[in-house]
Amino acid sequence: MNDITATDPDHSARWTLIRDTTVLQFKLVIDGLRDFLLVPVSLIAAIVSLVRTRDGKPGPQFYQLLALGKQSERSINLFGALDHAPEELDHQSHLGDLNIDELVVRVESFVVDEFKRGGMTKQVKEQIDKALDAIQRRGRKSRNSDEPES
Repeated sequence: MNDITATDPDHSARWTLIRDTTVLQFKLVIDGLRDFLLVPVSLIAAIVSLVRTRDGKPGPQFYQLLALGKQSERSINLFGALDHAPEELDHQSHLGDLNIDELVVRVESFVVDEFKRGGMTKQVKEQIDKALDAIQRRGRKSRNSDEPES
């Protein structure tokens, strides 16, 4: 009877696949937890950035969070197991050049065009701007009241 040893390529490939599957599941859980936390934390960071304006510019808190998120994405390296994929595997994208950022740009262009025509988006933007201005005024008042009197 032939014993399968660790040097057997089929055996090794099988255990590499099992390992990669297990690691992917772990990474998916970690990635999901990170995303679950990022939803509320990113909203809070955005609000803090809007409230903590300096010279009319939002604070850096939101973008600092994005930088941290990008670092965590690299660390998780969700699809790193592709390094172990068979050489004959077709690594070409079956989704073409699909890019969410490009989709957002298209939607944004539509909304801007609608705004320029004076449609509903213009009224909504004006209301949002008023609300944000009020939030910023409250934030400045709060900071000024927290400062010790000289």
